[in-house]
Amino acid sequence: MNWEQLLSLKRQGDKGKRLRIEQDDTRLGFEVDYDRIIFSSAFRSLQDKTQVIPLSKTDFVHTRLTHSLEVSVVGRSIGRLVGKKIIEKYPHLQEVHGYQANDFGAIVAAASLAHDIGNPPFGHSGEKAIGEYFSIGKGSKFKDQLTPKQWQDLIDFEGNANGFSVLTSSRPGIEGSIRLTYAVLGAFMKYPKESLPKKPTAKICDKKYGFFQSDAAFFKEVADELGLIPNKSGDDMGYERHPLAYLVEAADDICYTIIDFEDGINLGLVSEDYALEYLIKLVKNTIDTAKYQTLTTKEDRISYLRALAIGNLINDAVTVFIENEEAILKGEFPFALTDKSQYKAQIDDIIKLSIKNIYQSHEVIEKELTGYQIINNLLDKFITAFNNNHEGKATNYDKLLLKILPEKHHLEKDSLYERLLHICHFVSMLTDGKALIYNKIVT
Repeated sequence: MNWEQLLSLKRQGDKGKRLRIEQDDTRLGFEVDYDRIIFSSAFRSLQDKTQVIPLSKTDFVHTRLTHSLEVSVVGRSIGRLVGKKIIEKYPHLQEVHGYQANDFGAIVAAASLAHDIGNPPFGHSGEKAIGEYFSIGKGSKFKDQLTPKQWQDLIDFEGNANGFSVLTSSRPGIEGSIRLTYAVLGAFMKYPKESLPKKPTAKICDKKYGFFQSDAAFFKEVADELGLIPNKSGDDMGYERHPLAYLVEAADDICYTIIDFEDGINLGLVSEDYALEYLIKLVKNTIDTAKYQTLTTKEDRISYLRALAIGNLINDAVTVFIENEEAILKGEFPFALTDKSQYKAQIDDIIKLSIKNIYQSHEVIEKELTGYQIINNLLDKFITAFNNNHEGKATNYDKLLLKILPEKHHLEKDSLYERLLHICHFVSMLTDGKALIYNKIVT
């Protein structure tokens, strides 16, 4: 792979080439992407979607929206630091093409901002609830009517693939959704493969999948434009990662490791003594002991350590990326950056404690169970109504139910796969609160 292609400013539907050297630096294309994401309805809905604690009304607990904003801030810092090193190593990127170090930060910030845009309500249990509706629930009756890859899209419903669809799928009058640059779409694609074969290798890029069968053609167009390296054979489609996808992943890993942990502390799910012991291991070389001893509240102490920890992990991610940049460009780095971090042991310890005390707390489990029931009910009611209407046998209840679908979801879908995915997309775009309201209406 080469950076000239990887930094493509092309957008869906473009006929000509967009050159960096011709860009207006006051309105750079990659920064336009950030703005388009911010103003999208899909991004706004993240304000009422679960990050850690579902349906929590505690004001200091993160939602998907605050998490995404924080990931974008961390991503921008990592991207700029990496960009500075890349421009120094390949000066022609600036001298000939006009790229700047901050371009890398803008790309990573925009992709980081959108990284959770396709996640369903109720956290990762929302993905599992959609998948299990088809694998072991009432939706299992559709299996024989779909191709293996279409079926895998449904039974292994993936927020990353849904996010790619949110960012790129056309509807009448809206071609290419919000039309992001291909560089940002490439950085967004952490898992640039289809749903089958599932986990064909131990490479990080094969851990999950990144696009639905309905989006495969455009996904290939983006990958080809960016010069991503194909890594599957036959009829299977998959690629090595865009290098900047490693930075988006690192920003997300840093934030959920440290900030979810901070939420757990503030909620009393992790004791301060435990927290301090774990966090100090991350910051022992940079902590200002005198300053720390002046902090009198738990919130201020944890906040100070959190800021230091994030700073150390940012610098570490940059170091790992630059040291392995040539291998990454060749598609020969099968790890997450945090896998090679000097702080990996400390990160693993924090995640283990978070799983035990936060992600598996009674409050989280109870709310996730509620989410399972709601999502299964909504899928069943709306899929039945949507299919009955398509087949000309809609009941009065079905017709009434379809009237409450948002106007943009009133689309004809000829194939069963498209209809099922369409309703999955509708349910996945609901906020936690809206899903509760719809559930009360249809029950």
